[in-house]
Amino acid sequence: MENNNTNIVSTSSQKLDRKTQEKNRRIQMKYLYSKLFSLIPHHLSKEVLTQQDHVDQAITFIEELKERVEVLKRRKDEVVAQVTGDDSKKSISTTTCTIKTPTVKVRELDSTLEVILTSGLQKNFTLQEVIKIIEEEGAQVVTANYSTIDDTIYYTIHAQVKIIRLGVDASRIHLRLQKLVC
Repeated sequence: MENNNTNIVSTSSQKLDRKTQEKNRRIQMKYLYSKLFSLIPHHLSKEVLTQQDHVDQAITFIEELKERVEVLKRRKDEVVAQVTGDDSKKSISTTTCTIKTPTVKVRELDSTLEVILTSGLQKNFTLQEVIKIIEEEGAQVVTANYSTIDDTIYYTIHAQVKIIRLGVDASRIHLRLQKLVC
């Protein structure tokens, strides 16, 4: 009889351990889901989304980021090919390459703006002037980076639209920057 009671206590203890493990697993999954959801941008929507909807949004966002990375890699390869004067994916040569006139590219991506400027070392503008134009047109600069390769300077500026419903006029920014750098 005592052996039977020991088995009952042991079985009961195993059930409690499994319940505790399952509870801890659910708590851990809830934490991981919330961490994942905090990393994806939220659209201003009043509807309540299920956990599956949130996961689907995260998947979509990650796929969009992967596509964006591929586009940026291709663009980088194109720039490298232009600088080296070669269409293959070679590393940048050590010979001196000169871009005689500055170039300006402005892209609008939803509520963000990407400005890419290319100029020689003898530029006639400052980065501060470029940022001022972008901010006057209704965008707030988030990041501004530059790199120098041989005698060419590449500027990359990312900005966020201040008032999303009003947006920004990318063509107007492009024209103003074009006037500034040329």
